[in-house]
Amino acid sequence: MWRRPWPPCGSGCAPSEREVAVAVERVRKFRNRLAHHDSTINVDIPFELRQIFDLAAYIDKDAARWLKRCSGLMTVYAQRPVTVDDTVVVSAKHAWPLYETCSAYVCQSGRAFRPIERVAFYADREVKLEVPAVLHRRDNVEWSPEEASRLGASEDRFDRKIAKVIETSDDTWTDGRYQVFLLTAPGHPDHRQLRQALPHLGAGRGSAFVQRQRYVSLHSLENAVTTADL
Repeated sequence: MWRRPWPPCGSGCAPSEREVAVAVERVRKFRNRLAHHDSTINVDIPFELRQIFDLAAYIDKDAARWLKRCSGLMTVYAQRPVTVDDTVVVSAKHAWPLYETCSAYVCQSGRAFRPIERVAFYADREVKLEVPAVLHRRDNVEWSPEEASRLGASEDRFDRKIAKVIETSDDTWTDGRYQVFLLTAPGHPDHRQLRQALPHLGAGRGSAFVQRQRYVSLHSLENAVTTADL
């Protein structure tokens, strides 16, 4: 299969076999979802489309640019019904301390999300005050000191930020591959802060407000007193 070296990618380095294999697998899964007429309600279509273009760029940058010019997907996507649930609330026992440290959210690679503008954190039986905006999302990030060093030397500011997240993360995130959301911090013009944390008053096994993720609107968060108002 690897009879010729891959051409350099945008950062000037050829992708590894592993990077290409993971990218191909993600595109394959998305293709199968569409071919089998599966629901895409919970799928971030622009993000998945970008994965296709990135894979094409591994082979030929001109081909990737041609695909972007020819694709009519975003025209169709723009006609979708307006989605008011612009914020994902994530279960954040470990994610909340990481956000406080480096303004990022990290989860498993390949995890699907609807198109979102913000992330809210549910931990300690409450939705936290901070509701940061998403600045950048990247999947399939190798979690290793070597990758942190490589990204830290990049001219791309998001690369450097992700390097700091890798370096800052604790043993919760072991070697492997993860998905990273770079988020705003207090003081950023797009950042929002609730009037108060929203307590969750439900009790009993399985009563947590968020088991994995759920979607709400920023408007509802800003007007809620407890999670029962969401």
